[in-house]
Amino acid sequence: MKITKATEKRNMAPTMADVAARAGVSTMTVSRALKDGASVAGETRDRIMKAVEELGYVLDQSASSLSSKRTGFVAALIPSINNSNFADTARGMTDAFAESGLQLLLGYTDYSVEKEEQLIETMLRRRPEGIVVTGGRHTARGSKLLAQAGIPVVETWDLPKSPIQHVVGFSNAEATKTLVRYLHAKGYNRIAFIGGSTSRDTRGADRRAGYEAAVAELGIGPGRVISFGLPPMSMQQGGEAVARLIEQWPQVEAAVCVSDLSAFGAVMECQRRSWPVPKRIALAGFGDFEVASCCVPSITTVGVRCYEIGNRAGNLLLRAIEGGRANQILAPETLLIDYQVIPRESA
Repeated sequence: MKITKATEKRNMAPTMADVAARAGVSTMTVSRALKDGASVAGETRDRIMKAVEELGYVLDQSASSLSSKRTGFVAALIPSINNSNFADTARGMTDAFAESGLQLLLGYTDYSVEKEEQLIETMLRRRPEGIVVTGGRHTARGSKLLAQAGIPVVETWDLPKSPIQHVVGFSNAEATKTLVRYLHAKGYNRIAFIGGSTSRDTRGADRRAGYEAAVAELGIGPGRVISFGLPPMSMQQGGEAVARLIEQWPQVEAAVCVSDLSAFGAVMECQRRSWPVPKRIALAGFGDFEVASCCVPSITTVGVRCYEIGNRAGNLLLRAIEGGRANQILAPETLLIDYQVIPRESA
């Protein structure tokens, strides 16, 4: 295809000058009509809006955003987009921003703090008005970028020892300790843990630490840990892990799985091998995924208010942004989210 000046013109996005030429007015009049329609006479404004519609023009607000420091969006980083817990957290944030005029730009880290660091830098280049991250552990550079960003920062799903600014979360370690204590109170003494093989999933690592602390405190150790695969741990890996667990420790009575998905895989593997749950082995998960309540037997788990985490983080970020606009910096806040053990048939 021969590229001509006419072709180049067709391939370019329409400009404010194009709208002005079609409407027969100045670019300044177009600018006023789009930013404050009341300042332009009705007939002229209608002519301008008709030209905008015909040309498909979209107002470029980048210059005014840079001068006012209001870019109209906030950033959020989550580990995965196909995990229902984090999807609910993102939905909670979206609902919080619904009437604020702010848009949510979402990125996912694939459970990698190194990828999170890259995304933090990429997001900050776009000048968000605030940022939400998942977890309280980051690379040294990632933490520095967040601390020096000059915008509100909210860490979620965790209780970091040294928060950057604001926190909305809970202790994954304490939640798992509560689950282990529940199983022990039910009469289980030989309790194992099934999780990923690396600390890349910091929440998974905290859950393992909580398990190990609980069995030590209860005097039912040593801990029995099966580490299997990279996070997030899949259903298939949960099944393979429970088979390996029983082969390695035949006397095991119960297992805490790092998530409901791995617990579901473990339940299915037990069914394939005709190991009754919980009679042969009791199984518990984490997260209260839908699959946990629909499974047969249904899975005992830790319920976390995923939507509330996102919604409260979003509202906290909004308050911090509004305070900054009024030159009133919001003091760092930590909002604790409730969790609970949900007893079901598997334990």
